[in-house]
Amino acid sequence: MSPPLDSDLLRTFVAVAESGNFTKAGETVGRTQSAVSMQIKKLEDILGEPLFERGSRGVNITGHGARLLDNARRIISLLDDTAASIRLPVLDGSVRIGISEEYINSTLPKALGAFASIHPGVEVTVQQGVSMSNLAALEAGEIDIAVVFEPGGQTKNEVLMVDPTVWVTSDTHHIHERNPVPIASYTYLKGGWCDVLALKGLKKRGIQSRVAFISRTSSGLIAAVTSGLAIAPLSRSSIPAGCRELTAADGYDVIDFSNVVLKTRARNANNRIVESMANAIREAFRAPAAAQA
Repeated sequence: MSPPLDSDLLRTFVAVAESGNFTKAGETVGRTQSAVSMQIKKLEDILGEPLFERGSRGVNITGHGARLLDNARRIISLLDDTAASIRLPVLDGSVRIGISEEYINSTLPKALGAFASIHPGVEVTVQQGVSMSNLAALEAGEIDIAVVFEPGGQTKNEVLMVDPTVWVTSDTHHIHERNPVPIASYTYLKGGWCDVLALKGLKKRGIQSRVAFISRTSSGLIAAVTSGLAIAPLSRSSIPAGCRELTAADGYDVIDFSNVVLKTRARNANNRIVESMANAIREAFRAPAAAQA
């Protein structure tokens, strides 16, 4: 009978997998490089399989290690959530979130699941909307937390991630090869910053275009691309299956290195609840699957 897996070994394993380096992993888990090496060797002995390939520049995860990684993350997350639910005071009340459509089906469920496991008594309300409407709702006191896009570059706001806006085309329809190229737009008639930058980039490249589709949502733009109607400006993290980013090799530039920022109300009666939810959102964006962008 094999020895049981120790959670400390799994934490060290995850730290090495994410950093690709024993020394950096040691800084994460508070151990020396040699102690990390010994823990990984012990875990490999228990499992009977190599988890990493050692090299002069660090380590690369093996197939066996990759299969272990997702389970190890889930086990650690469950242990942390369990400990937090015991240590932290039970919160009752409500929290209202405004978030861009791009993260409704990816990052948000992770945040809500983690929060609910610790504070099941809190009533959560989610408002999906474009950044301008979510910012207006935050200013009006209609929501407590807003996750929104803003143009890339220096900012005083808390940046959760950088998710570049890029031109996207269908692999099947090759829409980008047409002249003029049909494009889908968010708020073309309103002159939104994304559209302004998108059109400016096309003009810089000398690409003739015509507006073939207008939508206020990214799902509308995705439909335009996947159906072969137009190319569209989308967040890199939300490129749908069967589509791809148009790169410099195709004659296109990145539209903008958009910041995804977290904003909360300056004064809120439910500060503890809001901060706890904000932490859950931060952790969800730090997760590997969210850093997908």
